[in-house]
Amino acid sequence: MSTVPALFRHLVDDASMFPPGDLPLAEAVAAHRAHRRSPYAELVGPFVCTDEDLVKVAAEAARDGAGPLEVAVVITGGAGGIEPAVRYGDRSHDVEVKAIEVRLRNEDDLSRNALRVVRACDDCLDEETAYVEVGLDGAWERALDVVADAGYAAKLRTGGLDAALFPSEIQVAAFITACLDREVAFKCTAGMHNAVRHTAADTGFEHHGFLNVLLATRASLDGASQDELAAVLASRDGDALAGQARELTEDQAVSTRRWFTSFGSCSIEEPRHDLTALNLLEGAS
Repeated sequence: MSTVPALFRHLVDDASMFPPGDLPLAEAVAAHRAHRRSPYAELVGPFVCTDEDLVKVAAEAARDGAGPLEVAVVITGGAGGIEPAVRYGDRSHDVEVKAIEVRLRNEDDLSRNALRVVRACDDCLDEETAYVEVGLDGAWERALDVVADAGYAAKLRTGGLDAALFPSEIQVAAFITACLDREVAFKCTAGMHNAVRHTAADTGFEHHGFLNVLLATRASLDGASQDELAAVLASRDGDALAGQARELTEDQAVSTRRWFTSFGSCSIEEPRHDLTALNLLEGAS
């Protein structure tokens, strides 16, 4: 029986090579292998790398001899970079491409770029999942319509190295509502290493909590308004949020995760530590 509750299984995609973690490739792959052998292995999702690093990640996976490495590939070159990454994964014995992630270019009408991306995905994807990062500017809801019509998933950037990259709780609530209204699954990335919303002591940035996002997604599925979602996302009461999470049934947890699939984090330890401290995950060394 799993020691990781359904609400958190494979929730944290391992983006340890990305800022601010910036682990060297060999160390990042070794650390990921260790996480996937640990008692909390089911907390961890695929290893995240760019298409530029995919070949080197495969070589490191071959070197350690631990079998194929499940990866999510961030495409750096737009729609044209999708097929080469997917085809390499099809040929490789050392990596298994589980998902590709593509950021839409900053255009006045993101839907045009979204259309190019989904067409490229249609041409080459088989079992892989595609996450299209739509952003929250440039008529993003029209772009989300394109993603929904194609049957792919969305991605939201929830932070970064600049305060401007952190969306407000109102913006995140609007994104969750828009995704669920269109039956689009989504993941988050950046700036969300901790369970509960907080202000970073060193930067003053307002960081969203992944537990807040999980519970806001659940609330939306249960019919809550966008304003009510924003209130959940703004909550800093970890004990209250943990109590709500514990009250969810297995079916509610599974249906929540059907839509909020995962988030990318440069740290696995921070989310694990937070869940353990909130008594939502068994402590494990």
